[in-house]
Amino acid sequence: MGQTKQFGASQRSAIYAPAIAFACLVVAAGFFGGLFRPDAWYAALNKAPWNPPNWVFAPVWTILYIMIGIAGWLVWRGNARDRQIVLWLAALVLNALWTPLFFGAKLAGLALAEMLFLLAAIIGFIFAARPVDRRAAWLFVPYALWVTYATSLTAWVWWNN
Repeated sequence: MGQTKQFGASQRSAIYAPAIAFACLVVAAGFFGGLFRPDAWYAALNKAPWNPPNWVFAPVWTILYIMIGIAGWLVWRGNARDRQIVLWLAALVLNALWTPLFFGAKLAGLALAEMLFLLAAIIGFIFAARPVDRRAAWLFVPYALWVTYATSLTAWVWWNN
């Protein structure tokens, strides 16, 4: 009969503590971004014809944040070098900064420029993570696609308002 491997409390915490830390970072970024919400200014903007209804953003970002957290944990667990973690953190910080720039300060042009740096960090992470953990790289692909789409929405608002 095979034996089931038992993990002690310290071994479990060594496995789960980093995952919880990555989840907390993602939740903190999402919480910070959530402090700035669409208001009357946003409602009055001329938006792109392909702009989705507001209710779409919350479920999409929830899924993306879960994927972002898992990707960060996977590269960390896969013995990531500083480059992968720095790019992951840069993407998370830049992501959190967009909302106060756009909804808070109402600076669509600056928010658009910031999104280009965000997209660069995301793409950089995809390429840097690939040798460490391909799953982490693939988890960032939907993030890159969504941010590209969101960049088009921001560009439309900046150009047409």
